Amino acid sequence: MSTSKTVVKVSIVGDEYSIRSDATPEHTRDVAAYLDRAIRKVMQNGSVDMHKAAILAALQITDELFQAQDGSRQVTGDLRQLSAEVRRLLPPAKREA
Repeated sequence: MSTSKTVVKVSIVGDEYSIRSDATPEHTRDVAAYLDRAIRKVMQNGSVDMHKAAILAALQITDELFQAQDGSRQVTGDLRQLSAEVRRLLPPAKREA
């Protein structure tokens, strides 16, 4: 992430937005494109208005975030456990390093 804010124009479900962000323009465009796809996917599944589709897409994306965080916590726990197991196999002088 850069230290200066940039303004990037993006299109989400046909509406144009100017997004001011610390992120790179490419990252901002990728995030907007992800949201656009998520909203459009919800809208394809039935006659849902744009507002409700945006809420449902936000719920879906939030669920993805929570699942990723749970996965990250699981990997962190697994790595700590593996590290402890490996540490026990090291000679005593190297265990504290």
